[in-house]
Amino acid sequence: MEHEHSNSYPLVPRVGVGAIVIHEGRILLVKRGVEPSRGLWAIPGGTLNLGETLQQCAAREILEETGITIKVGNCVYVFDFLERDDSGKIKFHFVVVDFAGQYLSGEPKGADDAEEARWLKPEELSSLPVAKNTLAALRSIRFID
Repeated sequence: MEHEHSNSYPLVPRVGVGAIVIHEGRILLVKRGVEPSRGLWAIPGGTLNLGETLQQCAAREILEETGITIKVGNCVYVFDFLERDDSGKIKFHFVVVDFAGQYLSGEPKGADDAEEARWLKPEELSSLPVAKNTLAALRSIRFID
């Protein structure tokens, strides 16, 4: 996939944008189909496009990856994602901005960079491989302990 290669070994940090969508006590997560964090469950999101606002990116990425339409709310979590290769060279560097997302419509289905998309209860997360940054974000908003 083109997305996978365009974000690796960047010359400058990239801006990642996601949305934390909770509906009926369950969180919308995706199983990542590309690096970084391939195979891990994470907050859906992607890379900001030139000329796009953070909020527009959040809504677009959630729809592209999950088929869910949301109303984008406030920024709720920001973090640095840095990954180095075996030689110490920076392979990925994102500044990730996660927004609250209010569910409007749709049924989750993995698409674009996501292998799967699902609504998950807090207790289901312990039995899945979840990205550590996702767990930190969900703890910060008190979705999990």
